[in-house]
Amino acid sequence: MHDKSNIYPELKILSPLEQTWASYRRNPLAMAGLWCLGLLLLVTLIGPLVIPYGIDDQHSNHLLLAPSWANSGNIDYFLGTDDLGRDILSRLVAGARLTFGNALLVVLIALVIGSAIGILGGMSKGVKSSVLHHLLDTLLSIPSLLLAIIVVAILGPGLFNTLIAITLALIPPFIRATYNAVHAEMQKEYIIASRLDGSPPQRIMRLAILPNIVETLVTQTTRTLSAAILDISAVGFLGLGAQSPQPEWGAMLADSSDLIYLAPWTVTLPGMAILFSVLVTNLVGEGIREALKEGND
Repeated sequence: MHDKSNIYPELKILSPLEQTWASYRRNPLAMAGLWCLGLLLLVTLIGPLVIPYGIDDQHSNHLLLAPSWANSGNIDYFLGTDDLGRDILSRLVAGARLTFGNALLVVLIALVIGSAIGILGGMSKGVKSSVLHHLLDTLLSIPSLLLAIIVVAILGPGLFNTLIAITLALIPPFIRATYNAVHAEMQKEYIIASRLDGSPPQRIMRLAILPNIVETLVTQTTRTLSAAILDISAVGFLGLGAQSPQPEWGAMLADSSDLIYLAPWTVTLPGMAILFSVLVTNLVGEGIREALKEGND
């Protein structure tokens, strides 16, 4: 007979990713934000395929129709119509790809370019590092929205030029955040020991530096995504971005600004869409940041 009193249950050791996910799941606000973000991504991907009406379909018999829950509303136009009789729900859903989808695209591009330059700059020394540091100070002194407007003014109005401008405006913050994080890691003893042992820079970057700057990159990405949504909407609102009849949320706000007293839903609904996307992004980003921080403690 075996003595079972000496048998201990084996404890499962969670991987860093599993620990982060377990910490994230304990945050109800973060989980709510994640579900909402998933819904927003789903709308961005397949929304234009399932909208009830075309974005340019005009229903002349239903101009400025109130949302369906109002006394004068119609369930066939759930969120009402604008001054041209276009279905607002269809335009908002289609506009998610132009505002949120494009914001996600420009942030990913800025993340790749900015983090690559920041890593190279953070691992370098001497004149290169100093020049990059002072150049970033100059660029970051200009707000991203103002920099985007300047670039659009040079390239000309339009959604594509706006995306180029905002991408260029968002790269410097990624460079600075990555540069500072890498530079701080390079001063730590374990990195110095690895370099003294003869580890090549590529190995140090892949195995030592990148895992320790994930929190910085995640925080900067979510913060920048919120800024990108607001920048695209703001440039569209100013008439320099997406042009009518494109249903970009900022452009929809601009087109309906004169109707705020006559038909307030034409203004509040695009504004709520912008607010919702920014809020969800911040909730998810804060949840990931706290989960990563808890996993590192």
